[in-house]
Formats: sequence, C-alpha cells, structure tokens
Amino acid sequence: MSSKNFYIPESAMVIVAHPDDIEFSCAGTLARWARAGCRISCVLCTSGDAGIAKEGMTRARAAEIREAEQTAAARVIGASEVIFLREPDGLLQPTLELRKKLVREIRRFRPEVVICGDPTVVFANSTYINHPDHRAAATAALDAVFPAAGQPQVFEELAEEGLKPHKVRKVYISAWDGGDTFVNIEETIDLKIEALKQHKSQMEGWDPAEMIKNWAAESGKGKEMAYAESFRVITLMSDDDWQKYLANGQTTAQTSPAAAD
Repeated sequence: MSSKNFYIPESAMVIVAHPDDIEFSCAGTLARWARAGCRISCVLCTSGDAGIAKEGMTRARAAEIREAEQTAAARVIGASEVIFLREPDGLLQPTLELRKKLVREIRRFRPEVVICGDPTVVFANSTYINHPDHRAAATAALDAVFPAAGQPQVFEELAEEGLKPHKVRKVYISAWDGGDTFVNIEETIDLKIEALKQHKSQMEGWDPAEMIKNWAAESGKGKEMAYAESFRVITLMSDDDWQKYLANGQTTAQTSPAAAD
C-alpha cells in the first residue's frame, strides 16, 4: 500500500494478549493512523502478570508495573485509551466469557478496523513457538468481531448497558511472514521504538532499535518502503455498505461502565 492511496480508518481497536505485543507488531501503523486523526483503542487481554521472572515478584505487582508501562507506550503512539481485561497471563483461553468481554469493548468503542494476531501461527520460525496466549487472544478477537459483535441476538444482554451491535469494516491481521497489505512506517518507526522502550521490565537495558529496524526493513523490501509493517486484511463490509452504515449513524462510540482502565 503506497502512501498516495494510504487508508486511514476513523477508528481502530487493537486486541492483543500482553503488554508489548502491540509495540512489537503494529505500533508504527497505529502511530501513523493516530497522527492522521484516527481514534485508537488498545485492548490487552492480560496484564502480563507472569512476565517478570524475578525472585519475590508477585503477579499483582507485575501487573501493576506492566500496565503502567503499556499506558506509557500507548501515550507515545497517540492512542485514545488502554483497556485491561485482566485475564491470567500464561493461561489465556478463547472462552465465551472472553469473547463477551471483547464484544462489549467493540460495541462500546465501535471501531472501523480491528487489528489482532494470527491464530493459525504456531511455529513462527525455526527458533520460536508462538505463545499460546497470542493464539488465544487472536482467536477470541476474530470470534468477537465476526459474527458476535454485529449480531443483536448474540450477547443481547449487553443492550442493558446501552451497547448496540456494531459491525467492523476491516480486520488487519499482523502477518509474521508475507501478508497482502504493507504500511509504510518510515515516519513513525522512531515512535514504535520509543513505545517499545517504555516496557522497561522487558527490555532490561537492551536497546531494541536495531532489531526493530531490521524487521521493518525486511517487511518493506521490494515495496519502495524503508520500513514497513505487514498485515493480512479481511474486508467484511464493502465501501458502499460502509457508507450506508455511516449514513445510518452506526459508528458513534458509547460509554461502558464495564471498561477497565
């Protein structure tokens, strides 16, 4: 996708398992969208409470540290909000309960685009097995987007919270290898790196800049992009249908007392 026909959604929600998942995968795209006026919601299924392996560290304290880091990272890229669902780190499952939590957030924020991981990736490469939490979060996200969030008869009790069904226009699935849509992040890669550096408990003094630039350069290779992030994009509503949806006033964000912050 070249800059001359660069797609900018009015709103986007990213759904991931852990703090720092956004920064490793799609923060450059989100920062570019935010700069162009897109509202960004970051939804974390867990608080990364199993992610600080230090003697004496408790899950509660780890969650507190990592939520603060994620909030700071989201601020760097210009996100409108950060939502923590506080499912147990390392034990995440794509349950109906989690699907309902995600449907609640989708119906409240009413995103045009949802970004998530790829639930089909198990062996990312010859040295890494994709974390089961990543797969669970991606499965739950896709199941929440379609068809649940847009069907009035699914989780209809959410109407009691003032939350009406909402149909997402596009799903951007972060691509580990390849993809069909590439976003030029040359102007925002420094923000991506700065956001990642906010996760001090994970960096432990390591500077991720070289690795992130190498990854992004590889994604942009052959596409006239110095740095890129890659996605597989699923278009659930055509341009004509989306315009009709907008005309019917279906995209106004709502407030939910159930949202965590």
